[in-house]
Amino acid sequence: MQPLKNKIALVAGATRGAGRGIACMLGEAGATVYCTGRSTINNPSSMNRPETIEETARLVDRWGGKGIPVRVDHTEEEEVKRLIDKISRENGKLDILINDVWGGDRLTEWGKPFWELNLEKGYKMIRRAIYSHLITSKYAVPLMMKNNGIIIEITDGDNYYYRGNLFYDLVKTSIIRIAFIMARELRTKGVMAIAVTPGFLRSEAMLDHFGVTEENWQEGTEKDRDFIASETPFFVGRCIASLCSDGKLAQKNGRVFSSWDLAEEYGIDDVDGNRPHWGNYFEKTYNYKGENCNDRFYEFWKNGPIEVIMSDWP
Repeated sequence: MQPLKNKIALVAGATRGAGRGIACMLGEAGATVYCTGRSTINNPSSMNRPETIEETARLVDRWGGKGIPVRVDHTEEEEVKRLIDKISRENGKLDILINDVWGGDRLTEWGKPFWELNLEKGYKMIRRAIYSHLITSKYAVPLMMKNNGIIIEITDGDNYYYRGNLFYDLVKTSIIRIAFIMARELRTKGVMAIAVTPGFLRSEAMLDHFGVTEENWQEGTEKDRDFIASETPFFVGRCIASLCSDGKLAQKNGRVFSSWDLAEEYGIDDVDGNRPHWGNYFEKTYNYKGENCNDRFYEFWKNGPIEVIMSDWP
């Protein structure tokens, strides 16, 4: 059964991590997925990563969908316009938009107060991780109005706690607010907007960081015990595919949801057969009770080398 068969999806930022996992699971559900990003076979990643959008598109095919790679820098307005024109010409519609562009891995200065931060790095983070989402939505939404489309904004965390760095916090909380605002302004246009966060993401970069593979990933707990509660990028992908298939999705419009809560609601397991629940794990392990949490959260966060080290606070 493929509930998203004949649906057209755009995953902006599909090269790796959550974006790749989401693209693949939309494919598993039968969708045609435009996989966009800047890393291609002929234009490799500036972060020295091996993943490419062509590889993501092939994985979408393998999972049962149709993957279409298109190189796009989503901070460049003209490139986004050309992309949406291409989707319109080839399909006449766009059903699902996933705004997953991030690009701030090497820009986040953990452990520094805001008055010591590099403003240029902060500006780049905002441009890459907020401005890119706004550009893409601006040009995609008119096409989506024709077919009652769904916008999914990928964030980090499902609440407004302190995230350990001013610019990182600003980006991730702004994404939640963007989903709310878009839902509000689109409420009579047939398009819905929802924010979704993964948990502790077991991405390609994280596996490399711990020196493990997906086959032996549990050995990573020798370096970080919390890795035991991690999830593959496919987990949040399956959650989003289920969201996009939900006939009662209007009840979620404008809100933010976590992968672990969606998995419980929809009965979803990760591709390894597990059902990780980062929220329950964190509450049990760190005795989180929901009050006076900022100092503890900062201590928990500040040594993270990249975004995916710790991706949520319940």
